[in-house]
Amino acid sequence: MKTEDLKLAQWWEPAENEKILCTLCPRYCTIGNGQVGFCFIRQNINGKLYSLGYGRPTGFAIDPIEKKPLNHFLPGSQILSFGTAGCNLGCKFCQNWSISKARFDSIRSYNATPEDVISLAKKNNTPSIAFTYNDPVIFGEYVIDISQIANDENIRTVMVTAGYIDKNARKDVFKYINGANVDLKAFSEKFYHKLTLSHLNDVLNTLIWLKNETSIWFEITTLLIPDENDSDDEIKKMIDWILQNLGDEVPIHFTAFHPDFKMATKSRTPASTLTRARNIALSSGIKFCYLGNIHDQQAQTTYCSSCSKPIIKRDWHSITEQNMNKNKCSNCGNILPGVF
Repeated sequence: MKTEDLKLAQWWEPAENEKILCTLCPRYCTIGNGQVGFCFIRQNINGKLYSLGYGRPTGFAIDPIEKKPLNHFLPGSQILSFGTAGCNLGCKFCQNWSISKARFDSIRSYNATPEDVISLAKKNNTPSIAFTYNDPVIFGEYVIDISQIANDENIRTVMVTAGYIDKNARKDVFKYINGANVDLKAFSEKFYHKLTLSHLNDVLNTLIWLKNETSIWFEITTLLIPDENDSDDEIKKMIDWILQNLGDEVPIHFTAFHPDFKMATKSRTPASTLTRARNIALSSGIKFCYLGNIHDQQAQTTYCSSCSKPIIKRDWHSITEQNMNKNKCSNCGNILPGVF
């Protein structure tokens, strides 16, 4: 592929011996000529860094927004979802590994300009677009261009991300973003280092930044893996940190692991583990906690934090009943935090 057909990347600087330092994420890859970074889709070509994923999604889908999962962001709506090849994390339990661990030249991709993506959203009457499946941080230039046009067209955009991004780059990538679901994969550096090949504190810093320096609505997902990140002690520490740094109104989703990728022999997460985690969160003061990848209507329903009445009843990703007046509980008038 000719360089004139590729997108020149942002967030890099020249390094010694004709190498390039990529400054998009805390991995800070040093990339030799002709090589790609850890994410597979940022390549040094003759001393310049190019984004191979720009304009080349691996496919599109229309999902219920609850599948992201987002329960307080346009509930009941559809969202246009897509990703590219590659990822900047190395999760051994990745459940989208056929995409995230694929190199750009080894997986089928499509040509889609930012304008094409916007047109597709309009054609399908989806009020929002999700950058998802792999981590959208790695195709940040594409995210910026799509979300900027979407913002002008009153279409909302959502990042489904691990939050592993450099503090300067995230100001650019998230500039026009309206919502996010951040994967807080565990609450120990050992887990992050051993099972994701990344670091916990960088993700925590992104969450604090989202809370304190943006107006982006965000929710948190933690995939609970048996004997890895599911102890009462670790869950309690995570919840305490969230309460102290993000507040009690951030929705938390605990989801069930299923055997996959390099952890195919690990057991599935029992429903009882998820219920236990949810009970810890609620008893500690978290107002909204949900369970995913299992069928539990009670734990997928939104309850008013004031009168405790069910205001959005769900069955899996489907809404079966809404008791809201715009963004308020129909019973007591309490405001439900989120985007409605």
